[in-house]
Amino acid sequence: MEIYEQIRREYEHGAGTIKGVAKKLGIHRRMVREALASAVPRERKIPEREQPKLAAAIPFIDGILEADRKAHRKQRHTAHRIWMRLCREMPEVGVAESTVRQYVRAKKAAMGLLGQETFVSQSYQWGDEAQVDWYEGWAEFDGEERKTYIFCLRSMASGGAYHRAYPHATQQAFLEAHELAFAYFGGVFQVLRYDNLKSAVKKILRGYQREETSRFIGFRSHWGFQAEFCNPGEGHEKGGVEGEGGQFRRNYLVPVPRVRNLEELNLLLAAGSREEQSRVIAGRAQSIGAGMIAEREHLLPLAAEGYDLASLHYPEINASGCAKALTNFYSAPLPVGTAVLVKVYSAYVEIWHQAKCVARHERCYERHQKVLDLEHYLDALTKKPGALAGSTALEQCRAQGRWPASYDQLWEVLKGREGKQAGTRAMIDVLLLGREYGPARLRRAVEEALELGGSNLGTIRYLLNGTNLEKRPEATAIDIGALSRYDRPQPSLEDYERLRANWPATEVIQ
Repeated sequence: MEIYEQIRREYEHGAGTIKGVAKKLGIHRRMVREALASAVPRERKIPEREQPKLAAAIPFIDGILEADRKAHRKQRHTAHRIWMRLCREMPEVGVAESTVRQYVRAKKAAMGLLGQETFVSQSYQWGDEAQVDWYEGWAEFDGEERKTYIFCLRSMASGGAYHRAYPHATQQAFLEAHELAFAYFGGVFQVLRYDNLKSAVKKILRGYQREETSRFIGFRSHWGFQAEFCNPGEGHEKGGVEGEGGQFRRNYLVPVPRVRNLEELNLLLAAGSREEQSRVIAGRAQSIGAGMIAEREHLLPLAAEGYDLASLHYPEINASGCAKALTNFYSAPLPVGTAVLVKVYSAYVEIWHQAKCVARHERCYERHQKVLDLEHYLDALTKKPGALAGSTALEQCRAQGRWPASYDQLWEVLKGREGKQAGTRAMIDVLLLGREYGPARLRRAVEEALELGGSNLGTIRYLLNGTNLEKRPEATAIDIGALSRYDRPQPSLEDYERLRANWPATEVIQ
C-alpha cells in the first residue's frame, strides 16, 4: 500500500511520466501502471512451493490418519504425536513440526476429522481445587485388546495429575484411587470437582445441589475435602481434567500399549506421570514438578489412617460352599449355613468369620460366576474322592496355573499303585500338606520325590520335614559352670537284684 501511494504521488508531483517514476524509484514500469490504475494492490497468487522433505513423509502420515479411522476416537494421533513418530521411525526425513501440523490439519479437514471447541481460561490458588474424572483407554493384554477405565485427579494450580487404570469404574476403585492420588500429591485439596458419576451422586437436585451416596459422604468427611459437581452434560466446567485425560492418552497410550497385566499398565502410567513433571505448561514459568513441590505446603494434611474402602455384605455359605457377593459366588472353607461377612474391594474379595479372614479371592466382574479355591474343598473331598477329577475348583486351579504337571504325574502313579479311589484319596492327603507347609514347598517336595522315585505320602512328608530341619541352627555346647556341684553318683540296682526268685536266701533284707 505504501509503495503504491509513493508511486502515485511521484507521478502527480514529481517525474510525471511512467518511465521517470520507474527510473527514480527503481521499480518496473508495470508496477507503476498498476498503481496508477488502482490505489489498492490487486491480490497476488502465491505459487505452490515444492516440499521435497514432506513428500517423503506423506505416505507415512496418510497411513497413520487412515488407520485412525478404525482406532478408538479418543486414542487417535495428533499432529505432534505424528511428528514425534516421524522423528523416531523416519529420522532421515527431517521435516519440521510446523510443516507436519499444516499438512495434518489440511488432511484432517478433508477427511472430516476436525472438531473445535472454545474454552475460557481460569486462575487457581495453590491447593485450592483439583478436578476428578474417568476416561477410557485401550490396552493389549497378552494379545487380547481390552478396555480399561483410567482414574485421573488433576491439580488446577500446578497442573500435576495422577492416573491409575482399573478394569471397571466401581465405587471401590473410585475411592481407592483417591487415596493413592492424595499420597502422590502429599496432601488433600480443599475442593474436588466432579461430574455426576454414580459413585458419588445418588440423585441430581435443583441447580448445583446433589444427594450424595452415604459412602462418599463418609469418605470426604474422613479426608476433609469439599465436593462440587458440574451441571449435567457440561464437561467444560471441569475442562482441566478433561484436557488432561486426552493429552495423557494421546502421548502415553498411542499406539495402544502391549502389557502382560493391569499392574504393568499402571507402572507405565506412573512412569508417564513422572515424565510429565518435567513439562512446562504454555504460559507458565515453572515446570509441573516444581509447581507440585510449591503446592504441597498448601494442601490439607493426610489422614492418620485410610478409610475402609470395602462394600460389606452378609450372606450365608450355600450348599456349594460359597458366599454370594453382588452377583457372584466365592468359596470359603466353612460349613454350609455359616453366616459370614464379605468385604468387596476394587481388586479382591475377602470372606470373614469370627473376626478372621478365612478366604481371599480375586474379584470377578462378570455376572453369576463361581470363583473357587480347590483348597477350600479338600476336607469334603476326603469323603468324596471321586468328585476331585471333574470338580470346577480343579478346573479353575489348572486355568490359573496353580496345578503343576508334577501333580498330575504323582496322581497317575498313586492311582496305578493303589487303585483309582485309594490313589485319589492319597493325592488329596498330599494336597492337605499344603496347608501346613505352603504350596511352594509342597510343589518342590513333590517334584523332588518324583525324581527320587519315592511317590508316596511318607516320602513327601519326610522331604518337607527334612527341608525344615536343614534350616534349623546347629546346636552348640554350653558351659554349665557352677552346676557341677549338683553331680551325684550313678544309681545301683543291687538292691533290686536281691528280689529275684533265684537269689540265695542267706541274707536278711533290711
